[in-house]
Amino acid sequence: MVSKFIPDINKVYFINKYTIFHIMDGAGLIQVDFKNYDDWRDKIIYLEPGQYIKFFSDNFSVRKIEFEDEAFFKNKEVRVLFKHLISLGYIDFEECAECQQYLSSTVLSPEVGNIIDVSSQQWFWQNPFQASKEEYHIIFDIKEVIDREFHHNITQQQVTELINSNELSAQKLMKNKVGISVKKLMLEKRLLEGKRALAFTDKNVQEVAYDLGYKDPAYFNRLFTQTVGTNPKEFRKTVDFKHRDSFVEDILELLKMYHKEHHSIGFYSDKMNLSVKTLSKKVKSRLSTSLGQLIREEIVHSAKQMLMSGESVKQVSQALHFEEISHFSSFFKHYTAQSPSDFADKKYN
Repeated sequence: MVSKFIPDINKVYFINKYTIFHIMDGAGLIQVDFKNYDDWRDKIIYLEPGQYIKFFSDNFSVRKIEFEDEAFFKNKEVRVLFKHLISLGYIDFEECAECQQYLSSTVLSPEVGNIIDVSSQQWFWQNPFQASKEEYHIIFDIKEVIDREFHHNITQQQVTELINSNELSAQKLMKNKVGISVKKLMLEKRLLEGKRALAFTDKNVQEVAYDLGYKDPAYFNRLFTQTVGTNPKEFRKTVDFKHRDSFVEDILELLKMYHKEHHSIGFYSDKMNLSVKTLSKKVKSRLSTSLGQLIREEIVHSAKQMLMSGESVKQVSQALHFEEISHFSSFFKHYTAQSPSDFADKKYN
């Protein structure tokens, strides 16, 4: 089923079917499974049942495609799109001409599964972890075992035994290609499920700990606090999705209004009538990122928009209140890995 909609700000949209999101317009952050992303532009996002997505602005325009038939999701070539390892599952929309063809209107052909086939081919072509198909199968076999067995408190050795792979080779492959150990991937899965239980159920901390396979709730409490930065009870209060978070709306609105002229954290702390330390702490707890990062993301986004509209590097630099063009060029290249001129040339060509 294909639909277009304007998502409500701060509303949690639970995913019940394998779903594609193509964000056609908007500005601001999105959140998927407690992680915030600003790099969703020019991408098609793939979510599987059990996940959620939330939008931190009310100016998004989204195309959503839900798939009724789950048969082709058993294909090992397809799972790379939906079994997220360290970030969102996505492909670059601008680099996939066939994807654009399928998504050029809100009505797709009866062969709706074709978009999945095309997307899978594109994902392997992009090759985000620079691995062979055989290596990808081992990596995602590990992920599937962890997703299925995480609450049984299995060891790294048991994970690799379940996929019939050499333990050291599988662990080395995961570390070298994905940049994360099997042990860390298991910990992140358990913490994610713990966050979901704390945010979306009424279970107490002890029940959550037992469900995750921890025999000692006190140990789970310490581990959660050490890893997440707040204890489970405080986390539950912070992510109270039942109530609208005016703080998040206020700070994001200020960033939209003033990021071109004001780049310092102190300016926003004055506007929010908070100390720099308090504001920084609240932003970190609510949005899992720093205020400085949010400011830089807004600046980069505006710079890209202006460059794409044909404005010169000098004009963009002045509009964003950089003292020197060289300062702006260095800033842009540092955060995008390409110069402003190269970015503009790539878009036009």
